[in-house]
Amino acid sequence: MPLFEFEGRRPRIADDAFVAPTATVVGDVIIEAGASVWYGAVLRGDDGPIVLRERCNVQDGSVLHSSPDVTTEIGPGATVAHQCIVHGAVLEEEALVGNGCVVLDGARVGARSMVAAFSLVSPGMQIPPGMFAAGAPAVVKRPLEGTPAQMWVDLNPKHYPALAQRHLAGIRPI
Repeated sequence: MPLFEFEGRRPRIADDAFVAPTATVVGDVIIEAGASVWYGAVLRGDDGPIVLRERCNVQDGSVLHSSPDVTTEIGPGATVAHQCIVHGAVLEEEALVGNGCVVLDGARVGARSMVAAFSLVSPGMQIPPGMFAAGAPAVVKRPLEGTPAQMWVDLNPKHYPALAQRHLAGIRPI
């Protein structure tokens, strides 16, 4: 996997975290236990730190970055789905941003909230815990509980750490 030190700051990765061999991790990045960074993802901790908490997952093709001196944080069990951009924002515990979302500076997605695919979370937006948001710009639509989307928020915190361990044990270059 491409890991790079930048200006004396280097990634710190837990032994049981999964970072796909085609993911790129640069600079001030912390990846905690059981977290996963999938194929083609880029985490560039050059301007500000990036912290991936335990069991979270950053899926294929996603890009995480920050403005100077701002921390991008993905909370425990949270999901950044395929081809997302998260820039200087925070996802709280078990939050989920769907495929193709953009989450911008100062935004916060509350615990166990979900942002629908291809939504744009504007700078500074605060999505309260347990809500479903959608749109460009995203707006809070309703509580997540009881919706079909709740299945993804329930599933991913368990599924992705297990899938990551399968990839750690089972992928082989051919």
